[in-house]
Amino acid sequence: MERDGVWRTSTRSGGEGNCVEVAGFADSVGVRDSKDRQGPVLTFTPSAWTAFVTRTAVSQPVQ
Repeated sequence: MERDGVWRTSTRSGGEGNCVEVAGFADSVGVRDSKDRQGPVLTFTPSAWTAFVTRTAVSQPVQ
C-alpha cells in the first residue's frame, strides 16, 4: 500500500458508494465509510492492517 495519504476504494466496489475507503499514511492506515467521508476514521498500524488483509485474503467464504 502506498503511504501517500490518498483515499482509495476497491476496484471491485462497483462505484455505488457502498464501500469503505482506505488511505496509507506515514505511520498508519486509515479506513472510512465512503458515504460519510467527514465522519470517523478507523486507524490501524501498518502491521495490523497487513495482518488483516493477509488473513481475509486466505479465508474461505462461509458456505
